[in-house]
Amino acid sequence: MSAPRHSLRVVASDLPFAVPGVWHADALGAGQQSAQSTGYGPLDAQLPGGGWPVGALNEVLQPVAGLHEWQLVLPALVQATARRSGAVVVVAPPCEPFGPALQAQGLAADRLCVVRADAATALWAAEQALRCREVLAVMAWLPQVQPAALRRLQLAAAQQRQLLWVFRPASAAHQASPALLRLQVLGMAMPGGVSTFPGMQVHILKRRGPPLAQGLDLPGCHSRLAQVLAAQAERRRSAQVVASTFAAAKAPGVLAMRPPLGALGALGALGALGELGELGIGPEGRGHALDRAAMALVR
Repeated sequence: MSAPRHSLRVVASDLPFAVPGVWHADALGAGQQSAQSTGYGPLDAQLPGGGWPVGALNEVLQPVAGLHEWQLVLPALVQATARRSGAVVVVAPPCEPFGPALQAQGLAADRLCVVRADAATALWAAEQALRCREVLAVMAWLPQVQPAALRRLQLAAAQQRQLLWVFRPASAAHQASPALLRLQVLGMAMPGGVSTFPGMQVHILKRRGPPLAQGLDLPGCHSRLAQVLAAQAERRRSAQVVASTFAAAKAPGVLAMRPPLGALGALGALGALGELGELGIGPEGRGHALDRAAMALVR
């Protein structure tokens, strides 16, 4: 008589949670991967290890290059360069890094090494930078890179334990990627669908953990300034509605009409002369610098 066969089927819930080398897919992976804080608490809370994985590929996708890259990675770079020596190599950036602004945020300009390269040589330059011991981090814009080349960058970053960000267009989201962490960054939308530059919305496309259904809204400036800009933009938007109403009432062939009650309420809340001056209604007003910044956001 043959010996009874024992079932090898194991249910994941039957396994102890804290088993070395075993990762439950419904939880964030801990592992041995070291991480560098992103500088954004809500984002750190959703990433394995609490930040950007060190010695691994971090891939960032966005519709337009040059908008949110520095805003996203600068807090981590400031922390990393404060603790360790080494250069930050910037490969084929779409816009020239503005040294004084980076210096004001805590990243010394002499720690940057900017490599101007075309699409054919940018990948080679990024890989060579990752193989250099004196390099602390690499930021590379590689819109047309292939998955096989990304794997080479992943291995090179792992050998020297460096921070690596590769920036690609949003259209690459459907392509396979060896990145340990993959994010998509969009401009934060205000009421009415207006996209604002100071804020950004981050969607986690790939991480060692369960999917994240909703994006994370991250500020692009101090919270008080963000509140002021949002309030000013909303008042400007209301003022534009009032201006459109008056313009329609004064148009040739249109009977005179009173603005709707909501518009009158907006006039009272805004202080019609002060807020509508720049729109050509009433005496010319002198707007604050924050007013002009907020106005630029809604135009």
